[in-house]
Amino acid sequence: MFRYLVRRILWAILLFLIITFVTFVIFFMAPNDPARAQCGGEQARRACLVLVTEKLGLDKPITTQYGVFINKLLPITPYYDDAWHAVPHFQQPTLGKQYATGASLDDTIKQAAPVTASLVLGGAVLWMIIGLSVGIFSALRPRSLVDRAAMVFVLVGVSAHPVWIGLIFSYFFGVKWHITPIAGYANFFGAPEDTGLAGGPVQWAYHMILPWLTFAILFAALYVRMIRANVMETLGEDYVRTARAKGAPEKRVLFSHVLRNALLPVVTMLGMDIAVGLGGAIFTEGVYQLPGLGRTIIVSLQAEDLATIQAVVVFATISILVFNLIVDLLYAWVDPRIRLS
Repeated sequence: MFRYLVRRILWAILLFLIITFVTFVIFFMAPNDPARAQCGGEQARRACLVLVTEKLGLDKPITTQYGVFINKLLPITPYYDDAWHAVPHFQQPTLGKQYATGASLDDTIKQAAPVTASLVLGGAVLWMIIGLSVGIFSALRPRSLVDRAAMVFVLVGVSAHPVWIGLIFSYFFGVKWHITPIAGYANFFGAPEDTGLAGGPVQWAYHMILPWLTFAILFAALYVRMIRANVMETLGEDYVRTARAKGAPEKRVLFSHVLRNALLPVVTMLGMDIAVGLGGAIFTEGVYQLPGLGRTIIVSLQAEDLATIQAVVVFATISILVFNLIVDLLYAWVDPRIRLS
């Protein structure tokens, strides 16, 4: 188990370096010029362009820029202070500053990440609840009315785009029936005083109902189909028939023999789908005006602020790698064959 954990951590570090470097190269090759954007476009003075370019470090080779970026994120080069008699010091890890405003990207990510995490993790819980309940019931009652209705739900969920679903939900649940808010976000721990904004766990969940439903429908449809197929296949295995022949209760057969084996692929899929969901969250955040990482990327693209986009990519990459590592360890714990290999 320890060797497996070490291999997964080393592989995650390698993936992190590859993803961040490729992202850095793509932004470096882009035709956008952050310095020109700050100096006013084509009518900017040449001196301003030179000063801003040097300030942002855009005049250095791409390898040097990437080295500076990594050294800020993971400080490995010490600096020395004479007052401490040449004792080496290391800077605090930081994502840097925005090109446009100079604001700290650490603060930007801290404000936007909880919103996206609320959307993605809450949506994952919702799609797992829908997928498990509908998928298992459909597998136990094949070709029934519920099974056919579930297949219609799968077809609609896979075909519809999150933007379309979000607009439909906003119109009916928000505008037409006044059941839920159509936009905005409420802080889970309460809004700052004297702001007049909604806050607290109840308001947080109230504002996130529609985003969760919109975000979860696509994945819930996929999981219903996958769980239904896995459960139906497992029900025909020899060990299930043997357990029934020995007189085991149907409930024990379902939970101890069928689901434990049928849901093994679901554990692996969950880690990958949450990674995909981070990208799909952009559409949901755009529809409901949630101040998350997706909206931060859109605003940064409009302002040609490549530093902010890189910071979001780094944070998302680290989150995905860590979550997939947890899922791999969970899978190894559930399936002894992984530990033995």
